[in-house]
Amino acid sequence: MPPAPAALRAHQPDTWDPARRDGARMMADTLAEWRSQGPAPDLWVFGYASLVWRPEFEAAEQRLARVHGYHRCLQMWSRVNRGTPERPGLVFALMAGGSCTGLALRLPHDQVEALMPQLWAREMPNPVYDPKWLLCQTDQGSVHALAFTLSRHSPNYTGPLDDERYRDIFTHCRGRYGSTLDYARQTLHGLRAHGIEDHALERLLRLAEELPPSSGLPPSADTQGSTAERVAAPRGG
Repeated sequence: MPPAPAALRAHQPDTWDPARRDGARMMADTLAEWRSQGPAPDLWVFGYASLVWRPEFEAAEQRLARVHGYHRCLQMWSRVNRGTPERPGLVFALMAGGSCTGLALRLPHDQVEALMPQLWAREMPNPVYDPKWLLCQTDQGSVHALAFTLSRHSPNYTGPLDDERYRDIFTHCRGRYGSTLDYARQTLHGLRAHGIEDHALERLLRLAEELPPSSGLPPSADTQGSTAERVAAPRGG
């Protein structure tokens, strides 16, 4: 296995002023780090939420993978895809602390250059994530995978939310691709399809079972919209 890529530091500014977070530079540096991994390296990507159930690219291989030092949490504001500026919804983030089970997705070397802009447009249209190379433990051996993580210093981080706030968001928040509740349910079902249990997410969705039947949410619009619209805002890996 090639050595771990260098930490992504130079292109991750300390400020969260969007004007000083250069997404194009971050992608270029990430590609440079991928190329430095060895001769003709494949690219592994760690999926922890929607990349599990709707990756929007064809992976040559996928492995059940566990990452230590980061966890999946429904604590990232969504003002386009799962909410609005007036009523922000939520998407998942990968944040420091704990551990997370997801999928390691392999892109063959000869496809990476063409597919990286598509992946970047999906995850980083606004450079709110910090891309990092994380060690993924799999039954077939460990790999270093690109993961899109969120800092607690990011303005997109919600901070702690109580149960009442989650109930309110599940009841009212809907964006371009459907409601936060739809998204959370789809993620749970996608994880379970791969044998992954997320008890924290299960607990949150039990709060939704307490919602009144007339929550005012129309049927899911998750499959609506053009390809260009679907990459308009980050959706949580």
